[in-house]
Amino acid sequence: MIAVVLGIWELAVRIIQPSPLVLPSPSQVWNGAWHDRVNLWANTVPTLVETVEGVAASIVVSAVVATALDFFPRARHSVLPLFVAAQAVPVVAIAPLMVTWLGFGLPPKVILVVIATFFPITVAAVQGLNSADVEAGKLLRSMGASRWQIYRYLRAPSSLPFVITGIRVVMSYAVTAAVFAEYVGGEKGLGIYLQTQISTLRTNLVFAMVLVVVAFSVLLFLLTYLIEALIAPWERRRKAAGR
Repeated sequence: MIAVVLGIWELAVRIIQPSPLVLPSPSQVWNGAWHDRVNLWANTVPTLVETVEGVAASIVVSAVVATALDFFPRARHSVLPLFVAAQAVPVVAIAPLMVTWLGFGLPPKVILVVIATFFPITVAAVQGLNSADVEAGKLLRSMGASRWQIYRYLRAPSSLPFVITGIRVVMSYAVTAAVFAEYVGGEKGLGIYLQTQISTLRTNLVFAMVLVVVAFSVLLFLLTYLIEALIAPWERRRKAAGR
């Protein structure tokens, strides 16, 4: 499918012959990216580091918050609306403040990725904890299991497939959040690269940067399936048995 889209794009450019400043062909994008590959890669690495660290931090924070809400269910109804309100605040409004408070280094970018990805993972974790088998919980309690043991051996494993789904959802825009954080203020990264290429009217490299973001978003999305196979192998077997 991708090859078909690229083929149609290349053919359309060759027929219509628009200015490369308006719409470069895939071959022009590839040639520009290849000749600028060292600079492109040097700016890609910081963005990937920010994305991976941001998502990892978001997973840890979400796990802590979801666990706290599971142990204190009365707080859930008052805390979750606050998360919804926080998620509704546009990143475009927060990013300049983060740069002002924390500077142009790594921390503000990671925090912005956490803000962009935290809520979906937390909601998925809470839903997963609530999906645990009630009868199994009663059985464990009748055998003298503590609340922590029930959480560890029943509720937490039950939530893992939901958490993986939440991570898959955020992977689609985690890289974009990191790029935007760099665009607002940074020293290196694809956001800075984007600004440079736009200011110099190198449209082919702008397209190259976009394709790099798409490629790594897809790669991180596919990586979640490997993570699922490692930490929740029973879920893969369950899906295979249901086919």
